[in-house]
Amino acid sequence: MNKKIRTDAVDHLFDAILCLQNKEECYSFFEDLCTVNELLSLSQRFEVASMLRDHRTYLEIADRTGASTATISRVNRSLNYGDDGYELVFDRLND
Repeated sequence: MNKKIRTDAVDHLFDAILCLQNKEECYSFFEDLCTVNELLSLSQRFEVASMLRDHRTYLEIADRTGASTATISRVNRSLNYGDDGYELVFDRLND
């Protein structure tokens, strides 16, 4: 875990996210928290990660998601060398 992001403020944000009980509450909270572009960027990265995990090509991912190759590369680096957060979520979503 990157020690730079482990702060009281980030803990407080994560506590807030963890108290959300359904998708509608998530929509309400994230619409207030993020700009439309920020939320779309986050969802795009998650979609890119999913497609990389399914062994899709950069070209296919870029065409389908509109993500730049730089974004795809950054997400790929996180999948390969990150803190396994994507894997944790993907595994739980598949249960």
